[in-house]
Order: sequence, then structure tokens, then C-alpha cells
Amino acid sequence: MTRHQHLRQQAIIIAESDERQRNQIAAILREAGIGNLIFAEHRNDILKKLRSYQYSLETVGLMILSDALLEHETKNFCASIASVESGFGIPVIVLQDENAFAEIQQFVPLDALGFHIVAKPIRVREFLPIVNLCLLLRHERQLRQRQEEQLINQLSERKVMEARLKYLVAHDELTGLANRRTLEKKLQAAIHRCVNFGHPSALLYLDLDHFNLINDIEGHEAGERLLLAVINLLHAHLDNEHFAARIGFDEFCIYLDGASRQHALTIAERLRRALDEFRFVTGNDSYRISASIGIALLEPSRHIDHANQLIADAHQACYTAKKNGRNTVYLHSEQNIEVHRRHKDMAWLPLIREALIENRFFLVFQPVVRLADGLITHHEALIRMKGKDSEVVRPGEFIPVAERMGLIHHIDLWVVENAIDFLASLPEHSAVNLTINLSAHAFQARSLLPLIQRKLETTGISASRITFEITETAMVGNFEQAREMIARIRALGYRFALDDFGSGFSSFDYIKKFPVDFLKIDGQFIQNLLDDETDQVLVKAMIDIARKLGKLTVAEYVENPKVLDLLIHLGVDFAQGYLLGKPSTELLPFQRISLGDHRRLSPPISDPAPRD
Repeated sequence: MTRHQHLRQQAIIIAESDERQRNQIAAILREAGIGNLIFAEHRNDILKKLRSYQYSLETVGLMILSDALLEHETKNFCASIASVESGFGIPVIVLQDENAFAEIQQFVPLDALGFHIVAKPIRVREFLPIVNLCLLLRHERQLRQRQEEQLINQLSERKVMEARLKYLVAHDELTGLANRRTLEKKLQAAIHRCVNFGHPSALLYLDLDHFNLINDIEGHEAGERLLLAVINLLHAHLDNEHFAARIGFDEFCIYLDGASRQHALTIAERLRRALDEFRFVTGNDSYRISASIGIALLEPSRHIDHANQLIADAHQACYTAKKNGRNTVYLHSEQNIEVHRRHKDMAWLPLIREALIENRFFLVFQPVVRLADGLITHHEALIRMKGKDSEVVRPGEFIPVAERMGLIHHIDLWVVENAIDFLASLPEHSAVNLTINLSAHAFQARSLLPLIQRKLETTGISASRITFEITETAMVGNFEQAREMIARIRALGYRFALDDFGSGFSSFDYIKKFPVDFLKIDGQFIQNLLDDETDQVLVKAMIDIARKLGKLTVAEYVENPKVLDLLIHLGVDFAQGYLLGKPSTELLPFQRISLGDHRRLSPPISDPAPRD
């Protein structure tokens, strides 16, 4: 719509009691294309018409008013209508008798009060330009007013947004608690007070037990309601000077200014008990919620440089509380074995990552001998790591760390890929078979099965030449997932061995349900076999059950000729250990060895076999 069209659509109020005069004005305006006309015959009628346009005054562009309707109040009335401050801001044309026109014009100028005085009788050539000018004035006023309102709104929105951003920088949006950044500032100031003035304090690290279970069953909305309920519960049991922050999805920190060891323990136990007694009700279900709470003390006797160190100590204590059975309180201690282990893990973590990036892992191979005829039927592939100074690092040092720190999947995939590539690099007539170890976490890696399938296709190696070793721990962690994965990999032609058999309470139950081909008897039974009759009975039972189920047995850690004799007597199918061959980067020839010669050997006491 053009501005000209907009002006012509504005409503014009014609306040004139003289019908003839009113009709004349209407005719002039309609002839000019202005047809939205509103008529008023007296003062009250004018006010009534204005009130009817209370919520749409911007559609009224002009008022044409006969001075005769208001007698001596024309000036004040018109000034209030034309004034922007009054809320109307409607230009006014006052129709005045010609005799009084000159006198009135002297003290009522347009610039001062915002309205025009037009003499009667109306002259069209003079009247229409004034009408157009007033309509344009009204339009410009409205445009300026909208621009001012828009600017005010923008400024207000910007201030609100700036305030909100400032709030979000320091707070958690869902709970309204302080966030980690704000907590760190608070703790840094506390460290300064502790170092310079000996002012003690404490930090509680609170982690909700089994929160993810409730969140998964009931949904995220219920999970958020639970978090808010927990926050309300914490506030009810904390004093005003206590400072709470949310630093994880279901993890909170509570800073206790000036708290002693006993006071911190009292507060933590109070919160633990309150959460233990709390019930979260949703629909027809009621859930018990509890928390594991770790405490780290900030004392003058302790040297802490940064807030993150205090948070890490409290988190470590919380982790220990969880390991101790959950729903408990644990106080951080520098002498804690778990703390030392975590520090050791953090030292190993970059070394393992660097070894993966720089390909500083390598494989060694230990022969496995068939006891029926002394034939080396296959080798077990074992991983080693080269340190920065080229020293050899055994898996017992870095594998447990990799499992705890989430790097074990990368190592599993490296071993599988490199072991299969090694087989593919051997001469075509080679009959070498390999056993490859998989960690307890291997079946959680989605990339394992695609890798095995791809290597089978690209190398052309027969899957029957490879046996994967898994431990009972891998099956206990996720029974159905492990069994399904084993079945899918065996369908490709690979074989499986159950390592450390007998170490778990449910060993005999698992071998009925899992499709494995070999059972590797746990080394703890083999190492004491000569002197422990109980171990002899257990090993014999394992061999008998395995034979009835159609599975072959492997005894590991065979280091003594007499142990070898006893294993042959008990009926073990295969054996491996330092007596028969140490792990080496070179494969022993595919040959038959004389077990009698080994029976005459002395046990290799000088180089005991480490656990791989």
C-alpha cells in the first residue's frame, strides 16, 4: 500500500452541528477520494466517537471541528486532542466564522498547539491542502512514534537478553544453581583465603545413584522434574551460606564455607539421609533416590593451587563412595589406594594415546602345544608396547589403565587388524593359526564385527585359522550382547576360546550357554597344581565337563615338567607356557616337539612367566 493510499484510508471525524455545512465538508472530502468519514453533532458525541476508537486511535487521521460546538473551550479541547502527550495526537482543523478568524489566528498558531483554523465559508482550494497536510502530519507522527516504540522495545529486549546471557554464564538454566565456572571462581577465592588467612572450608561432590535408570524408564521430562525435586530437597537441608552448583547431568557440588572435617561429614550425612528417605512419584510408580557423596577438605595443611584440583579430589571421593556400595559418604584422603591408582592412570593415559598414534605397539607369539602328539598347532598373539626409550612395556601395566580410561576399544581393534595382517603376510603354504585376545569390553565396540568382516574379505585368510579369546568377565558384563556377537562372528568361520575358565562362580553355567570351542583353564589352578589337591580336583572336573560338552581344554602357565606330566595324566588337550616356549616376535616352526625332553628339563625359575 502506497503512502497516498494509506492517507486516504485514515478516518476523519467531522464535528459539525450544521447539517448543510456538514454535508458540504463531506462532499468535498469524498470528491478528493476520502470516504472514511465519522460524524458527530455535539461535544458528547465527539467524546463518544473517540472512546469507540480507544484501541484503534491510529486509524483516525484528522478531526474537523466547528468552533460553535465548544463555545469558549475550543482552544483547550483542541490542544488536548492534538497533543501527542495526551495519547491522542490527532491533528484538528477548527472551522471558525470569517469575522472572528483574523483575531483568533493571532493567538492560536499551528506550531504552538498543533491545529489549524479555517474560516467559513470553506474554500476548496485552501481547505484540501490543509486536510492533506494534517493527514500527512498524522502519518509522520505515527511513523515516528512506532519507530520510537520499536527502538525502546529493541533496547528493552537487548537489556533482557544481556541480563539473561549474564545469568546463563554464571548459572545452570534448568535448576537455577551456579554452574561449574561460577563454582571455580568461588573455590579459587576460598583457596586464597585458606592460603593467606588459614580459613578452612569443604567441598561436597554429590552424584545421584541410578538416576539414568529412572531417566531412561520415565523419560527426560520426568528426569528433569526429579532434578528439580532434588534441588528443593537440598535447599531445605542447607543453610543460606552454603553454595550449591550443578556441574554435571546428575552431579552437584556444595561448598561449605568455614566447615571443619566433622561439620562437613555431618552435613553430608544429613543430605545422604534426606535423599535416601525421599521418594519420587510419577504416575503409578514410586522410585527411591539416593546419592553417593564425596568430601574434599580445604585446609591450611594441604597445598592446593587450583579449584579444579579440589573438585577432582571431591569427585574421586564420590567415585570411591560409589564403589563402596553407593548411598554412602566418603572423605578424600591422600593415602587412599584408589587415589594413587587414579593418579597413575592419568600418568599412563597420554603414553597410551601416543603409542596408538605413533604405532608403538607390536605383537609377540607364544606357541600352544597339543599334548597328544607334541604338535605346535597354533600361537597366541600377545600385545606389547614400546616406551619412549624403546623399553618393552608388558600388557599388565597398560591394559588395565586402557580399560578404565576408555582406550581399550582402540587397542582391541589394533590387535585384531595387525594379527590378521601378520597371517596374511606369511607364505601361502604356511599353516600357522593364531589366537587373538579380546578385552572384556570388546563386544561394546560396534566397529569390531565390520572390521573382522572386512579383513576376511581383503586378506583372503581362512577364518578357521583364527580363534578369539574372551574372558568370563566379558560375558558377565552383558550376557545377551556377548552371546549374540559370538554367534555372528562364529558364523563367519572364526572360533572362540573362553579364557580364565574357572575363575568365576558361574563358569560351568556359562559354558552351557556360550558357543565356544576351547576352554583355557585359569592359570591360578595350574601354578599350584602339584601341591594343591583341591586344584587337581577342580581341573579334572573342568576337563571332564569340557569333554562331555565337546570342547577342547588348554592349560596355560605351564612352567614345570611335573605339572606337564600331571596335565597329560588328567587329560588336558593343549598346553602353553614358558616350559614349552616363551612369547617371541618370531614364530616357532610348525613342528612336533618331544614332550619327553621337556619332562627332563628343569623349570625356568630364572624368568617366571608374567600374566599377559
